[in-house]
Amino acid sequence: MKKGIILLVATLFTLSSLFAQKGVDIFGYYESQASGAQVQDDFWLLYSNKLRVDLKSSLSDKVTFAANFDYITYHGKTMWNILDFLPDQAVAEVPPGMEDYYVLPFSDRHFLDNAYIKLSFKYFDLTAGKQQISLGTGYVWNPTDVFNIKELFDPTYEQPGHNAVRLDVPLGTAYTFTALFSPEDNWQNSAKLAQLKGRISHFDYAITAIEKVWLFHDYTQFDPANMSFLELPEKRQLLGASTAGELLGLGVWAEYAYNWMENSDDFYELVVGTDYTFNFQTYLMIEYYRNTLGKTDYMDYKLNDWMRLMAMEQKAITRDQVYVSIQHPATDLLNVGLSAIYSISDKSTALVPTLSYSFSDNVEIFAYLNFNFGQEGKAFSKKMGNGGLIRVRVYF
Repeated sequence: MKKGIILLVATLFTLSSLFAQKGVDIFGYYESQASGAQVQDDFWLLYSNKLRVDLKSSLSDKVTFAANFDYITYHGKTMWNILDFLPDQAVAEVPPGMEDYYVLPFSDRHFLDNAYIKLSFKYFDLTAGKQQISLGTGYVWNPTDVFNIKELFDPTYEQPGHNAVRLDVPLGTAYTFTALFSPEDNWQNSAKLAQLKGRISHFDYAITAIEKVWLFHDYTQFDPANMSFLELPEKRQLLGASTAGELLGLGVWAEYAYNWMENSDDFYELVVGTDYTFNFQTYLMIEYYRNTLGKTDYMDYKLNDWMRLMAMEQKAITRDQVYVSIQHPATDLLNVGLSAIYSISDKSTALVPTLSYSFSDNVEIFAYLNFNFGQEGKAFSKKMGNGGLIRVRVYF
């Protein structure tokens, strides 16, 4: 491991010298993170180190290249048994002899997160490669985003890149049309997106249509040929709309998407949110989320529901939720806050105190604790484990 890090640093130093000569900007950050969770009578810890290196170059007025590479190592408890967090009702669905398959490993990774070229012309922009695809106006949940699912306790953390070809066409000064193609093994299984963005008065809005294959798994069946749980790919067609703006001094946003499914029941998602900053600098944000794919009765939560939620194959296990966040700058460098996530459907709550501190423009600390108050089997049950995270990031 040490030899690998030394080789990586030496390689980056050599590349930075070469890139500087070629007019390529090199920047990024180093991140050290510790997270832990109380599981039954034990408190488990996981540590990670992450080095992210970004490259960017404007090769001409019409051509831009950008890329970033991530190198992540994990230490501490790197094997987590998911069944330790699930209610007895869900664990009872595990077929005999399959208990060892529900282990989540954290293995060292190094990968190209983004790498794309952008061509800018008079009437359109074309971006090709692995790139960010960010859709919707919601803070915690985005009904129109079929490419990403945010971490519930850390929703602002960066999203991964996706392979795609994207076309952006300005239509006058008020509208933009976007078409996106994300290739898979054939045309039918590839993702296609069409979006129209515009502005009316104080509100931006977007209308979005997407077709994409959604890969579920059946976590009660194991496929020995692929050494994974049984895959259940299903075509999904989405039509949605989103808006964000200002009304009576409040920031407001809304997002809605209806999904036509190939095999499963059709469903819709809805987000409505508002925020406001008081004169004494306290910031308040409230966001409501409904997902009819979720259940209204926690007794109906099945093993597949829990596993798909934890594997980030679906956004919610419970139908109706509300997110409330309060933040206040205690000093010029220290920001403290408290977030609460409440399941309206099963009456369970998670509280998340947060803290962020900036030593300077390029060094910051972020930390949170999470406390679950629901009874066993609910979305935020105590068995899900109380815990926390602390992250130190240094930009260069």
